[in-house]
Amino acid sequence: MKILTKWLRSYLPALPVDDAKLAEDLTLRGIAVEGIYALGEGNGSLYEMDITTNRVDAMNHYGIAREAAAIYGLDLPALAYALPEARPSGKDFPVRIEADDACGRFTARVLRGIAIVDSRDWFEGAEVSTYFALLDQKKISNAVDASNFAWLAMGQPTHAFDLDKIEGGIVVRRARKGERLKTLDGVERVLDPEDLIVADHAKPLALAGVMGGWDTMITPQTTNVLVEAAWFEPMAVRRTARRHGLHTDASHRFERGADFHAGPVASALVSSILLASGGFVEGDLVDVRVADFEKRTADRKPVALALSEVQRILGATIDAEGITAATVEGVLTALGCGLAPKNDAAWFVTLPSWRLDLEREIDLIEEVARVYGYNRFANTLPEFGEGVLALPWAESEAAVRRTFLAAGFHDAIGSTFCSAAEAALTAPQPGLTVPLGNPLSEEAGVLRPSLVPGMLAMVAGNLHRDVRDVRLFELGTVFSGTTEKVEERPAVAFGAVGGLPDQGALHAPRDLDFHDLKGVVEQVLTRFQARAVYFDRFPAEAGLTPEWLHPYRSARVAVDGATVGWFGQLHPREAAARKLKEPVLVGELYLDRLYKLPLRKPAAREISRFQPVRRDFSLVLDESIGWERIDQALQALQIPELVEWRVREVFRDARMGAREYSLLLGATFQAPDRTLRDEELQSFQARLVDAVGKAGARLRS
Repeated sequence: MKILTKWLRSYLPALPVDDAKLAEDLTLRGIAVEGIYALGEGNGSLYEMDITTNRVDAMNHYGIAREAAAIYGLDLPALAYALPEARPSGKDFPVRIEADDACGRFTARVLRGIAIVDSRDWFEGAEVSTYFALLDQKKISNAVDASNFAWLAMGQPTHAFDLDKIEGGIVVRRARKGERLKTLDGVERVLDPEDLIVADHAKPLALAGVMGGWDTMITPQTTNVLVEAAWFEPMAVRRTARRHGLHTDASHRFERGADFHAGPVASALVSSILLASGGFVEGDLVDVRVADFEKRTADRKPVALALSEVQRILGATIDAEGITAATVEGVLTALGCGLAPKNDAAWFVTLPSWRLDLEREIDLIEEVARVYGYNRFANTLPEFGEGVLALPWAESEAAVRRTFLAAGFHDAIGSTFCSAAEAALTAPQPGLTVPLGNPLSEEAGVLRPSLVPGMLAMVAGNLHRDVRDVRLFELGTVFSGTTEKVEERPAVAFGAVGGLPDQGALHAPRDLDFHDLKGVVEQVLTRFQARAVYFDRFPAEAGLTPEWLHPYRSARVAVDGATVGWFGQLHPREAAARKLKEPVLVGELYLDRLYKLPLRKPAAREISRFQPVRRDFSLVLDESIGWERIDQALQALQIPELVEWRVREVFRDARMGAREYSLLLGATFQAPDRTLRDEELQSFQARLVDAVGKAGARLRS
């Protein structure tokens, strides 16, 4: 935003520094001046400023002057504008707040006999024409310019209505379905029942806090004016503005939290500018308030502040005396806080109505440090008596990351948010998603209950940019619960698409498939000590498979009887919705369950110098018996000399049973300290055959 030093000095004539030094000191206090432009003799400088969104109080000239007064210990006169004595009206102008959850205060002042003319410099310190020319602010008429002057001066949006076009009185309410309003930009808008509007007794007049209406705008024929200055709830203004695609100077300030007590002062300022060209005030200022909003903004509970806590947190300064009670009182008083003694070195601090960002003791301590000057603190390292402690699952997380990296996957970072539709699709526990109170957009309105939406977005982003081979994984946190109680859990999602490279004559190039992804998952699981690991799936009609997975090309991952994840091919419906033509492999593991298991510790053993003995066993199995059952049976034998077993071949033939297949099992026996004798080998083989027989296999004759 643009700030004139000429305007600032009209509030603080005793500023002891030049414009360059003022800009430097403001920037050091967090009120950043990005550029300084000289405006010529007698006009001072123009500041280009970058004000953070939490400091709406500084988005105006008086707010910057308040900061400067605090820095240099100057007295800043309160804003006050005297109006001529009002003529009696017989009764107050009717104002009613129906939407008391969205409008906290509404002031209305009636002016009659007003002349709508060009703006002029109406008295020293309110040089409308001069200031507007220096700011390149377009002048329209004294009525419009008065409202613009008010928010440039003190940050309070106002609006002037043509009083003769208002029927009955003012009602602040929600719009009714089907109502229409032509706004000042000439667009006729169909109102939503959630829109907050200012209306009369017959029709809508304005989008509250956003933009006025065409039918009641000020024209050269206007003689009677209603000046409005109100306080609207930030979220109500933001939702209305977003629904209609509007972002105005008024909505920018209301969305960030305006000053609850600024309305009457701004109303007097606007009225003074209008009355400078003639006319009179009729009746008293109508001021309707909602007690709940006033309590939450202007009348918040005092915050206890102790000098010892200020000194403990801020530490030593380069000044010998350091932070004293006088320093704290001077800074906070200059910023508008009220201080009541709690004891000799503590206060109850009353928070100013224009600083809604101040809530706790630490906020006040930060203000003391900011205004005092961060450059005045000694360069010391904080005391810390302990070493850095890793999170309990840090080693496990590192093992998972190393495994994926070794498998050729790239570490990725996705968004913490997703849409409500994606959350409903991928949440492991339906109904426990956490919506945001102030979402950036509908596509980021929910804390992610799963890493899958982000993974799919990243895979799709690569494919849509002609990256054909994609292997990504993301280690992150997922959220579940309610807005009152949010639970966080670690998880990992992974996605892959594309082909495997040419590995020579024995392994020709081919596309990744389900079994490749299953192999990666198995590698991850082997890093943990588990009693039993298996993969299974459910019939499609059971409805137990996640909706984002293909019902016939996916699997559940179970460890020690508990589900720890799902993986497989993306459901064709979801692939089509994301315009993905290639089959995408995707999965997710619930790491909070895996991290409960100890990591498998690698142990080196001496290589045997004695001859290994290999034996093959041709087994016949029913189709319902998978390799996991055979593998677990052989593990249970616990024969130290059985050092390896693997599937060498799978064979199916019409001469076998209709639901049978043959498996060639290769086993290797080796002792570390001797050559195995025939009788030992025969004993081992008999035990092996007995074990696989109990698992449901038989030797092929």
